[in-house]
Amino acid sequence: MAFVADLSMTVFWLIVLVALVIIELLTMGLTTVWFAGGALVATVAALFHAPLFLQIILFLVVSALLLFFTRPLAVKYFNKDRVRTNAESLVGRQAIVISEIDNLQGIGQVNVGGMEWSARTRVDGVRLPVGTVTTVLAINGVKLVVEERKEV
Repeated sequence: MAFVADLSMTVFWLIVLVALVIIELLTMGLTTVWFAGGALVATVAALFHAPLFLQIILFLVVSALLLFFTRPLAVKYFNKDRVRTNAESLVGRQAIVISEIDNLQGIGQVNVGGMEWSARTRVDGVRLPVGTVTTVLAINGVKLVVEERKEV
C-alpha cells in the first residue's frame, strides 16, 4: 500500500514539474522555472520513498534557494538583449534645445531623433538657450531631464 502512495506522489510531482515547465515555456518570464527545480527534487525524493512532509519541505526549500541565488543571474543574462521601450531608449542620447529651458518658468523643449519633447534641466536655476546640445539623463513623467553636454 505504501508503494502505491509513493508512486502516486511521484506522479503528482511529475505532473507539477511538467505543468511548471510548460507555463515557463509559454510565458518566458522566469517565474515558474525555480519551482520546477523544487518539483524535480521532490520527485526524486518521492522515488526514494521519502515522507510527504519531507517532499514538501524539499520542494519549498529548493525553490526558494533557486529563486534567491540564481534568479538575479538569470535575469541579468536573459534580459541583456531586451529591446528598451521607445521612451527608455532616449536616456543617454543627445538632444538639441529648440525652446529655451528654464525650470523656474516651466518652459523648454528639445528635439531627440526628430521628436519634440518637453524638457527640464536636472538642476533648478540652470537655463539652456536654443541650440544647446544636451544629454538626456532621465524621463520624469512626460518631460525629459537633460543637462548640457560636456565636450570631451
